[in-house]
Amino acid sequence: MSSLPKDLQLDLLSEFQILPEDLNSLSGEQFAQIKRDGRTLHRYRCRDHRIYFERHSEGILIHRVLHKNTIRDFLFRSKLPMADEDHDHAEATDQFWSMINETASGAPANKHS
Repeated sequence: MSSLPKDLQLDLLSEFQILPEDLNSLSGEQFAQIKRDGRTLHRYRCRDHRIYFERHSEGILIHRVLHKNTIRDFLFRSKLPMADEDHDHAEATDQFWSMINETASGAPANKHS
């Protein structure tokens, strides 16, 4: 969230008015749940962004804010490996396209380690 421009942060947070007690009754097409690393994360669609969050002992913990229709959002929703900001994005992109090519051709893709 902190990597986004301040005005966008404020816009998103003004719409994201979720309290921990609201998590038991989230409904509507802007909400969804995904399972990641043994946890249940919630997704909130907010304009052109997706906010991935969960209940935390101190309230709500936002894990990711991703722009919709991006490879990063697709990878996160699909539980595919995703490079963090401090890793090589080129390697993650190569792995992504290798998986796509493997699926399209039916042949095993070259694995990068």
